Amino acid sequence: MSDQDQALPADAPADEKPPVADARAPADAEAGVGAPDGGEPTPEAPNPFATAGRNPIGSAGGTGGSGTAHAARRTFAPRQAERVVNFGDDGQYFHGNYFISQFGAGAGPALLDGPVPAEELRTLARVYCESPGYGRMRGRLRECGLLVLCGERGSGRKATALALLAELTENQVTRLDPSQAVHTFTGEMLKEQHGHLLELPSDELHRDGGRSAGADGREAAGGPGRLSELHLDRFSRLLLAAKAFGVVLVEPGDLADRLLRGRYGMHCRPPGTEDVLHRHLRIRLVGEPQEALDGCRELAGHDDVRGALGLDELRPREAARLADLLARHHRGELGRDELLDGCATFVRAQARSWFAGADRPGTLPEAAPAINAAAFRIAVAVFNGSPYGLAAEAAEQLAWEMSVTLDPEQAVGRRLFGTHADERPVLARSVVEDAELDLGDAQIPVRSIRFQGEALATAVLREVWHGYHNVRGPMVRWLRALCDDPRPHVWVRASVAAGVLCSWDWVYGAGELIGPMAAVDSPVQQMSAATALAEASRDPSVRPAVGALLKEWAASDQDTLVTTALLTHGYGMAAGSVRASLDALAKTVRTGDVTVLSHAAFGVTRLLAGVEPETVVVRLGDWLRGGRRELADLVLLSVLGTLTTRTTYLWGLEEETDALEAHARRPLLVALVATHRPLMRKLADLVLLTLETARSGEVALDALGRVLRQCADDPAQLDLMCAFLPLITEERRDRDRVRHLLARLVRDEDDPLDKNAARLMWDAVAEGAM
Repeated sequence: MSDQDQALPADAPADEKPPVADARAPADAEAGVGAPDGGEPTPEAPNPFATAGRNPIGSAGGTGGSGTAHAARRTFAPRQAERVVNFGDDGQYFHGNYFISQFGAGAGPALLDGPVPAEELRTLARVYCESPGYGRMRGRLRECGLLVLCGERGSGRKATALALLAELTENQVTRLDPSQAVHTFTGEMLKEQHGHLLELPSDELHRDGGRSAGADGREAAGGPGRLSELHLDRFSRLLLAAKAFGVVLVEPGDLADRLLRGRYGMHCRPPGTEDVLHRHLRIRLVGEPQEALDGCRELAGHDDVRGALGLDELRPREAARLADLLARHHRGELGRDELLDGCATFVRAQARSWFAGADRPGTLPEAAPAINAAAFRIAVAVFNGSPYGLAAEAAEQLAWEMSVTLDPEQAVGRRLFGTHADERPVLARSVVEDAELDLGDAQIPVRSIRFQGEALATAVLREVWHGYHNVRGPMVRWLRALCDDPRPHVWVRASVAAGVLCSWDWVYGAGELIGPMAAVDSPVQQMSAATALAEASRDPSVRPAVGALLKEWAASDQDTLVTTALLTHGYGMAAGSVRASLDALAKTVRTGDVTVLSHAAFGVTRLLAGVEPETVVVRLGDWLRGGRRELADLVLLSVLGTLTTRTTYLWGLEEETDALEAHARRPLLVALVATHRPLMRKLADLVLLTLETARSGEVALDALGRVLRQCADDPAQLDLMCAFLPLITEERRDRDRVRHLLARLVRDEDDPLDKNAARLMWDAVAEGAM
């Protein structure tokens, strides 16, 4: 080994140039790469390596941009098998006589008025579990005679109201006519020393966000939808005068938000699922041994049961229904599959109750609050787990699309101070919590919103897409607009949702949603269309249609369609396998078009970051041995992509990839070396070939320098690079190339490479040559 080989890179002359690359590799010569003439392109032929390493589809987030990997991993995409259950002949979700329907919120139409049967109250006492804050509610009732309970239907609010009133009046409880406005009650209408329950109907509550107009065109001040603190004060005085008590039930929304700030309003939060389930099981299994009760409770916690339910926590009505299903299963009336089918209807029942008649009464502004709530639920389905601000803004955009569809002549505006952000999530059975958002370069704290159940997102979109055809138009326009947003955490979520919808109705979705995006000269929309196509191809029944469409687009004379087809194959899903995707990419680049070559290379680089990098590396070698110039260029550009692109920009739609998860901020080459050590030799051969080829060598050397800089700042990456460098410096001229590169980096006046890191790298090279 010569003294020159042993010298530190800092000792090399500053003006010394690296050796000129030759073309001694057999594969290189056979493919026409690095020919003796240097392989310089003619003036007529644009050089695809001049822009190597840049975003091939624009700078507006087309490749994904910072944070796309995180957005794709966190998206709602329904990748779990969904149980499709038919409802009963009577149109009901559940069969059987559930006691909860007698007093559970939203279980059926309330009586106009009249006393609550004593038997119902006695049964309630046996199963009721106190809601959080029950003692404070009782104290408020005793103090004011009146309580306003705010909560969603099914949260146990009606059971809580009945329990409070029964406790304070020795089971003397009566229901009030829900169509009666609070301000119209008189002392004669109230019964002394009785409890009075009033449930405001949903259609009246929705008017609180707009203006309820009477027959004379004037606002119906004092109507249920315009309930105010003044009306409640008057009602409270009447109740106290009669030594009676009253509870008013209000659903979440603007009215509830306003009343909760007053003296009468309180939240009604559901009690724990375990307690409610236990009490109902105890009644349904009366006479059975304790083992039966314990067995049913254990079964409720099994993974398949919880997966079928798809909800984090059950509300009292749902817990009662689950108790009935478990008891019937224990008695042999239901098999395991029937039990799971019954559980699967819970989220579908929730979704159907949210959207049934959500645009009542069919005109704006009366229907605006209900439309806003529906839009918010759909937006949370698409942006489940995303920052609250993104979901809220998307909901406003969708509400506008829905509003102008419902009433095109009506001017549509936005409420500036509507329902508070702390109260709004309950409209969608969701929570806002602290989280971290991965932007690729950094992680930032955010407030994210998510459903309280993994199955709700799919159930919401399925209910709207299949159940209400006229909603498709506003949703399609909304999703297309979101898919043109350069922010990755917007367009990635929207494109995945678009792909799911297309898989449910391919003919409609391909024509109305994906096709228009693919045809637009917008890098983000083309990438969105590709993502949607890849997501749709998850469905085996749709995949052949996606493949046929991509073949048609690849042969098209419309550049935007060709680009979209190439980008889609970069996911390795639409063609059915990674091998088939590579075949499709290779077939397209044979046209010799430089732009097509660049997009195809980006697709290959994405596939290298996927779940089968071994398959891709083997195919790169096959292409080199094939002797075709355009395929050799495809290999060189793809290898350059591994040097110039960080893994986070090459996200896919697969479940897990070690390179994506653990090495997102590292160059793809480093990530592959870290996670696929058996590929290190083949990767080194490809990198060495790219360095030695004249038309790609200069760009590759600069890219390798950037990789060395990044590895120098991270001990783990430095170790990986010290193991990799000896594989590309086995010959004298290769060692000289790396030595001069390290010397240049160390002597860089603006950003010198750390000398200790450079010494370690060179020592690894020198030791490898011994």
